[in-house]
Amino acid sequence: FQAEDGIRDQPRSRGLGDVYKRQVVTCVDVQGEQVVTNDKCGRNTAVNRLGGCVFLFLVGLNAQLLAQLASPNDAGVAMGHLHYYVRDIEANTRFWTALGGEVRSRGAAILIEFPDVLVVLSPGESSGGTEGSVLNHMAFRVRSLNDVAAAGFEFEHSGSGVTNVFSPEGERIEMFDETATNLTFTADDGRTDPVVERHNEPLRVPVIAHHLHLYLTEDVVEEAQDWYASTFGGVSGMRWRYDAVDLPGININFSYNPEAGGASTRGRMLDHIGFEVVNLERFCRDLEEDGVVFDVPYTTTSSGVGVAFLTDPWGTYIELTEGLRNPS
Repeated sequence: FQAEDGIRDQPRSRGLGDVYKRQVVTCVDVQGEQVVTNDKCGRNTAVNRLGGCVFLFLVGLNAQLLAQLASPNDAGVAMGHLHYYVRDIEANTRFWTALGGEVRSRGAAILIEFPDVLVVLSPGESSGGTEGSVLNHMAFRVRSLNDVAAAGFEFEHSGSGVTNVFSPEGERIEMFDETATNLTFTADDGRTDPVVERHNEPLRVPVIAHHLHLYLTEDVVEEAQDWYASTFGGVSGMRWRYDAVDLPGININFSYNPEAGGASTRGRMLDHIGFEVVNLERFCRDLEEDGVVFDVPYTTTSSGVGVAFLTDPWGTYIELTEGLRNPS
């Protein structure tokens, strides 16, 4: 593979989560209250968005499990979560906690909290990692790659401050430290508010979500940038040399890459991304009036969390939630 910032064919890191043991897991059909126990948590359960594993972490949510997500923008939107389907929950939990996440909930779905984002792990099979899908990779920012190495990961230091680590099942996560020169973001309108400027200032926490990078197989970068900015109230600009849209908690980057594959994220290991939205019901109604078609219209779980699903025009599956943010 070629990483976005010029790192080519690095050896896969070996982290604390490099374990491939299969295990018996349990999934629950929320609608029918059916319990399925096997060694795969079949994708028929995971893919059913109203009755599958995807809702498990929402149904039993309580105040102690609410996340410290970024404050919303003027449209009410901020980064929410990344939802992965993996064969080995325990090995992947060790991987993400070694990167600095904190386990907030255990069960059929595991919640791991990072500043500004929740990583959700559900048991299940996938058609592959992000490589080959429209959403090519997720990136985190750390103070020093030495801290990543100290956590047990092995990787090649290129001297650029950028590297990749790999989950036990081969999912590539890009890592940047404070020596990297390609972290900065410049808004097209020249604004310098604290949300935008966080990319241009020293890191205040050990690790934080940085960007999602979409590889578009058609030359529609400007169209995609405009869609994300208008749909979610994001700030258009440039992250280093990449067209980007900034949202509280995440920077979304766009590249034209006709060889990237371009498959939908649905069914991949990173099945969907999530945005937390204030007044989600009204937000969904406004999007519908603008012509957006929802895969799953607005609904609420038994715990009162608002949920809706849509797919962007290029195949990124997106969950909208209301109720994951800790109000404190």
